Amino acid sequence: MKIDKFNMEAKKVGEIEVSDAVFGVEFNEALVHQVVVAQLANKRQGTKSTLTRSEVRGGGKKPWRQKGTGRARQGSIRAPQWTGGGVVFAPKPRDFSQKINKRMKKQATLCALSAKVSDGDFIVIDAIALEQIKTKAVAEMLDKFGVKGKALIVTGEHDEKVYLSGRNIPGVSVTEAAGVNVYDLVANGKCLITEAAVRKIEQIQEAE
Repeated sequence: MKIDKFNMEAKKVGEIEVSDAVFGVEFNEALVHQVVVAQLANKRQGTKSTLTRSEVRGGGKKPWRQKGTGRARQGSIRAPQWTGGGVVFAPKPRDFSQKINKRMKKQATLCALSAKVSDGDFIVIDAIALEQIKTKAVAEMLDKFGVKGKALIVTGEHDEKVYLSGRNIPGVSVTEAAGVNVYDLVANGKCLITEAAVRKIEQIQEAE
């Protein structure tokens, strides 16, 4: 498969041949959905915790006698209906993580990459070279490609200049080839990727 290659000015400078085994895979929606759900679940800290009525301090004495007051019977001022009382079915720390097989994760990544290519949202750039950290330079590059909304910029290796320049733009995520994951590919619209990053992804996926 051949994909057009552009420079930072959004001008076509040639073509790049990519692996069909990585960028030409049939899309499996159920698999991608399962991996994305697991990835989001694994990000959850699961540290929320509130007190049940038995854990709230105080409330050992019955507020008033059972009968004869004209008021509803009460057994403790720490019951859930009282201000300052415990919480019914109080949330407690728990582990939300889900296990995803390595093979499933790899296949879902290939599906997401292939979908970007087939949808025309995969833009290959020969190189993103910045002389200095400058958000305006990245913003201008995105404008030239007509990128609006969420976008993912992928470099071959960690590039501090590109990362710091792109992170301030709303909706733009910057990562390196080794950090590309299914959620980032699905959650973002256009994917601007350097030629070096394409080769790096092919190398990583074919090695697994």
